[in-house]
Amino acid sequence: MKVINKVIMSLAFLLTASTAIAHPGHGADIHSNFFSGLLHPLMGLDHLLAMAAIGFWSIRQNAVMKRNTPLFVVGGMVLGAALAWGGLNLAGIEMGIAMSVLLAGILIATMTRLPTAIGGVLVVMFMITHGYAHGTEMAVGSSLVSYMAGFVIATLVITFIGRGLGALMLKADNRISRTLGGVVAVIGGVLAAG
Repeated sequence: MKVINKVIMSLAFLLTASTAIAHPGHGADIHSNFFSGLLHPLMGLDHLLAMAAIGFWSIRQNAVMKRNTPLFVVGGMVLGAALAWGGLNLAGIEMGIAMSVLLAGILIATMTRLPTAIGGVLVVMFMITHGYAHGTEMAVGSSLVSYMAGFVIATLVITFIGRGLGALMLKADNRISRTLGGVVAVIGGVLAAG
């Protein structure tokens, strides 16, 4: 029941944020920067799948990993964006993003449980690529804080939706989760090949 409540609260928060942004005349550039940051993770299949898959996978991990995965996700996103804003040129970001989708799908399909240190580092590494992409795609002249707030909120919402689905799948046949993981992995493979 707690998971369902978190998913409902996350969705309500996302919808409320979108509605608030729709009102013109109240700091339009801050709102458009926030809205741009909020939409960016929602507009790409690679971002959606990676974040949702990491959330889904985290539900079957040990208590420390399960509890801290949202922090690892946000920490990796912010670190990646900071690297981009700091002018560091990272090669192979698109491949890294595709590989994060592929590997997250494999982790789900194989129901792999990892120690917190390894799982946490892996999630942070995945999310650095996504955060870097968000950082490089921020419009010139945008407010760093409002843009970052938008993509952090969207990232958390997607991760918690994945966690909610993962929690629901704990009661279902494991083959369903394995199949979902396989589908995510195949899509990641297609993204990596493209």
